[in-house]
Amino acid sequence: MDMGGGGGHDMSGMAPPSPAVRKRYTHMTFFWGKNSEVLFTGWPGTSGGMYALALVFVFALALLLEFLGCRRLQGALRRRAVAGAAVHALRMGVAYLLMLALMSFNGGVLLVAVAGHAAGFLALKAGLLGKDGGKDEAAPAACC
Repeated sequence: MDMGGGGGHDMSGMAPPSPAVRKRYTHMTFFWGKNSEVLFTGWPGTSGGMYALALVFVFALALLLEFLGCRRLQGALRRRAVAGAAVHALRMGVAYLLMLALMSFNGGVLLVAVAGHAAGFLALKAGLLGKDGGKDEAAPAACC
């Protein structure tokens, strides 16, 4: 047994890491490409079809977030405190999930998230599907 510490043996009793262990790398800057991880380990991976599905999922999350912030929905739930709180909790959960998807630093994910917010705003708040709540004035900055 080498007690000098210079023999390259680990004295803690733990085996050195196997050379077959894949080291994971997380991007810290925006990048373009389909080989990424969005929300879950290994998803979408290297498949172009799964990457497209991930982009559709992020788009839908952004659209859902705009719907949950719609004044028509908020007005309908104003009298029901528990339902309003549940919708608010769901909205915050979707917002955090969308933020985590954006933390993949994939340029495509960023673009579809912005496109989902724009489509939701256009459809729900800008009057494409009728006036939001029947009011022409802008929404208040804070609802507290």
